[in-house]
Amino acid sequence: MATIKLKQTGSPIRRPESQRKVLIGLGLNKMNRIVEHTDTPEIRGMLQKVRHMVTVID
Repeated sequence: MATIKLKQTGSPIRRPESQRKVLIGLGLNKMNRIVEHTDTPEIRGMLQKVRHMVTVID
């Protein structure tokens, strides 16, 4: 199964509560934290919601 590495590059300060919850759901709650997830439609949808605060690393 394919995986995606994500790095948080933006701060959730002054962002809507729903975007903060998405970051926590992805396992990102501090700057420059890196997590790895399987590439599923659910994860892609979450990325779409916070794409301005997250970078995909290859």
